[in-house]
Amino acid sequence: MDSIPVLFDVAEKGSPGASESLFAALYSELHRLARRELGKQGVPVSLSPTTLLHEAYIDMAARSGPAFPDRPRFMSYASRVMRGLIIDHVRSRHAHKRGGQFELTSLENLNAEPAINEQELKRLSDSLDELAEVEPVLAQVVDLKFFCGFTFGEIAQMRGVTERTVQRYWDKARIYLHRSASEHSLG
Repeated sequence: MDSIPVLFDVAEKGSPGASESLFAALYSELHRLARRELGKQGVPVSLSPTTLLHEAYIDMAARSGPAFPDRPRFMSYASRVMRGLIIDHVRSRHAHKRGGQFELTSLENLNAEPAINEQELKRLSDSLDELAEVEPVLAQVVDLKFFCGFTFGEIAQMRGVTERTVQRYWDKARIYLHRSASEHSLG
């Protein structure tokens, strides 16, 4: 783990291959994040954690501009990219279900998939994006806790604050997201 802060420094300076080394060093943690995110969203088996992780890497590598000076910002950004890819995947599957691609099947072959509420997922994503503009620290705490699965203690250690401070951030973010989601559902 001691080499990871060094990799962030080297990647931040634009060293060739540093981003790939950083991604490789965090691969197992990112894979766990992808698996957790897919399980939480109830995404059908057609999207695997490995596929999600690799698509996220391609998306992240293609973008120029976002800087990742530390692990919390990198993991927050990775979870936002994965969240966006999952929403795109859900939209695509729903478009196919509404006639975008006809498929005949018998009832014996019909697999029950968990219900995914596309609008609710989109509202949450929009609310998190708004929160990131207004209070970036709160949005990062949500990404790290909810999407990455870190404990309050782990987040506190990463951010260099107390666990109680992280809990206050979490509570404030939940209130903001609840209000924002309510406004989105009304409007």
